[in-house]
Amino acid sequence: MPPKRKNRVAAKRPKTSKTNTAGPTAAKKRKQAPATDKAGPTAAKKRKHAPATDTKGASGSGGAAAGSLDLSSFITEKSWRRELKMEFTKDYFKGIESKLAGDYANKTQVFPPKDHIFHAFNVTSFDKVKVVILGQDPYHDDGQAMGMAFSVPPGVKPPPSLKNIYKELTNDDKIKKFTTPTHGNLEAWAKRGVFLLNATLTVEAHQPNSHAKYGWQKFTDKVIQIISENCSGVAFILWGNFAHKKESLIDGTKHTIIKTAHPSPLSSKKFENCKCFSQADAALLANKRDKMDWSL
Repeated sequence: MPPKRKNRVAAKRPKTSKTNTAGPTAAKKRKQAPATDKAGPTAAKKRKHAPATDTKGASGSGGAAAGSLDLSSFITEKSWRRELKMEFTKDYFKGIESKLAGDYANKTQVFPPKDHIFHAFNVTSFDKVKVVILGQDPYHDDGQAMGMAFSVPPGVKPPPSLKNIYKELTNDDKIKKFTTPTHGNLEAWAKRGVFLLNATLTVEAHQPNSHAKYGWQKFTDKVIQIISENCSGVAFILWGNFAHKKESLIDGTKHTIIKTAHPSPLSSKKFENCKCFSQADAALLANKRDKMDWSL
């Protein structure tokens, strides 16, 4: 910085004044040498701006790039922004932003696309949550993840777990008007109050659970707690051992907790005929809420 250059020049003047062998002209040159070595005022200006360039550059370090990623901006639904505003300011959330910023800067393929990370929040407002279905992390193959647990975009073939979900709805004689669709898009459920929440909201392409340690679960655990504390009569459908562990976050005196096996092909035999959807409907009716329309 300029102040340091002045101090170094000032420090050298006494030595120069004592050196008479080279004459006045040489002494002047020696006095000017520090400024010449530092490449002059233009280079000094560049050095002043260098830190700002490093922190904002697209190819900078993960920590530096974090300042350019504001995850909260992708939650556009007002009621969720209200409920989660304190979480956005916390260090762990800034850590998630930093890790993802590093991934994007390094051209790592991350699913879902940034503008769909919070798609479940933006479609199902906080005030309309009736049922929560909890997944683990997003689909990791190309074009599948859309920011909603178990759901895939139109035109994408339903994955095996979703096919088993459809089969269970078809086999439950208390579920009316459900016809197995050819697509896997569950947005219609989300618009009616089914909050399709993954515990981890991002994943590296073709690497399942690759973002499990990014800090997302601290965030989604808080989401579950907020729903538990501030809503009433919600039916929580927890599939598999991973989801079962989230039971401790839910107030069972206010809400209904439905635990079954996971619809994955690995546990589909245990999932069959679990009646989780009709159980959710019964819970909603018991809490004087309308049951779900599960049609797609």
